[in-house]
Amino acid sequence: MKLKSYNTVMWYIYILLCRDRSLYTGITDNPKRRFQEHKSGKGSRYTRSHKPVKIIHLEKHKTKSEALKREMEIKAWRREEKITKFHLGKYIYNKRKL
Repeated sequence: MKLKSYNTVMWYIYILLCRDRSLYTGITDNPKRRFQEHKSGKGSRYTRSHKPVKIIHLEKHKTKSEALKREMEIKAWRREEKITKFHLGKYIYNKRKL
């Protein structure tokens, strides 16, 4: 008897804070690896010119499809909505150099 194999890979929505205090939203199955890709210039086109500083929001999802839907929802929000809904003001409005 063959047992069903279940996909145990989790998918994550992440928001990066960039050096210019802009935000980048993406999905991945490995946040640590993906952040390193962004930092090394091998991530998205956006983060090549807007250097990422840190991951400031992370959500876990059971399927890639679920994560993609949530990513599209978040990307449709204005910047201020993201800052408010995820309590990101402490990162955005802090005057310290990044």
